[in-house]
Amino acid sequence: MARITVYSTEPCSFCRRVKGLLDARGVEFSEVNLSKDPTGRVELARRTGMMSFPQVLIDDQLLGGFAELQAAAEDGRLDELLAA
Repeated sequence: MARITVYSTEPCSFCRRVKGLLDARGVEFSEVNLSKDPTGRVELARRTGMMSFPQVLIDDQLLGGFAELQAAAEDGRLDELLAA
């Protein structure tokens, strides 16, 4: 199973949606909550080159935010990425 990392913050409706979509599919993920983990922002920038959130990484490969995760779920790509 792929390793999923979600960079999020609070309050953030898109962050809640990302986590809800993953939870609904029974996908386990680790969360780096940027509002509680100041070093997480540095890690996010280093790993992705981005400072926006949410950001979803699958096995250290950037998928993107909520829109990208939802599109991948709808077209079946998410299942392929999780199975790899």
